[in-house]
Amino acid sequence: MPAVDSLFARLGAIGYSREECERLSGLIERVHALKKERKACLLVHSYQRPEMFEVADSVGDSLALSRKAVDVKADVIVFCGVHFMAETAKILNPSRTVLLPNLDAGCSLADAAEAGALAKRIAELRKQYDDLAVVAYVNTTAAVKALSDVVCTSANAPEVVNALPNQHILFVPDKNLGAWVAQNSRKTIIPWEGGCYVHEDITGDSVALMKAQHPGAKVLVHPECRTDVLRIADAVLSTEGMVAWAKKSDAKEFIIVTECGLSDRLIMEMPDRTFYRSCQICRYMKAITMEDVVASLEKNQFVIDVPDDIRVRAEKAVRRMLELTAPQGKKGG
Repeated sequence: MPAVDSLFARLGAIGYSREECERLSGLIERVHALKKERKACLLVHSYQRPEMFEVADSVGDSLALSRKAVDVKADVIVFCGVHFMAETAKILNPSRTVLLPNLDAGCSLADAAEAGALAKRIAELRKQYDDLAVVAYVNTTAAVKALSDVVCTSANAPEVVNALPNQHILFVPDKNLGAWVAQNSRKTIIPWEGGCYVHEDITGDSVALMKAQHPGAKVLVHPECRTDVLRIADAVLSTEGMVAWAKKSDAKEFIIVTECGLSDRLIMEMPDRTFYRSCQICRYMKAITMEDVVASLEKNQFVIDVPDDIRVRAEKAVRRMLELTAPQGKKGG
């Protein structure tokens, strides 16, 4: 099957025209050639534009890509995600070049926690709680991770918190994920008042309406969503958790409640299932285009660096997460 036909067979299912697939096909070929030339690896988040999956060496959520970054052997890592993800890759791979194809790919949630304000809050709380631990969601800057005891992701936040010996936990920056952790822990969770605008904009009423229209569908919800949305869920899961749940489930219909890119991925990967969108678009995740990836590899732009004093402390927090959540038999060492 010609390359354009093959691409259209996959992307056409989510609304791409044949003309658009023809335009993308040449860019995709160019990216593959540049990857080989530069000895580059592309890590692609599930919320990216679906054509990005065609050039990815690995597709996943923050936890899956954090683990993949540890094992990367390439000279260059191109991170098709948002800025904090590229920073995390650099934290774990200081000797490698890490590129973010578009600097507009930021994160409103990461911006909700500024390092100076966090340092002040930590100092205040440690006067009250001598056992305070600071748990930073991966959706934070390197400077915030450097102030933290451990990092977590949406896939492992309760596991990380419950593995700590501390009773009092300052959870930064997502208040909704913090509330989800509190429901699944006996620890005292002190939430930072941040939120992801994508998940905040999804309401319980909108999901309930979708459920009424498709009563047989299973509702899979991201834990960054509001409590009124979580109440409707059949399962509360990270993005990679939703992929695994859908693959294992006997159900044939699903309502996917998170950023819309995951629905694209699921439709492409499981054409025998039906996925309904109860989602919002992240303008930051969608900032990166295939043209940006080509330019990034051709021009070595945009290089992500983390000052070494911040990187070393942030790496300790990230690696503690990986240690606490390592599969049985792989912890330690």
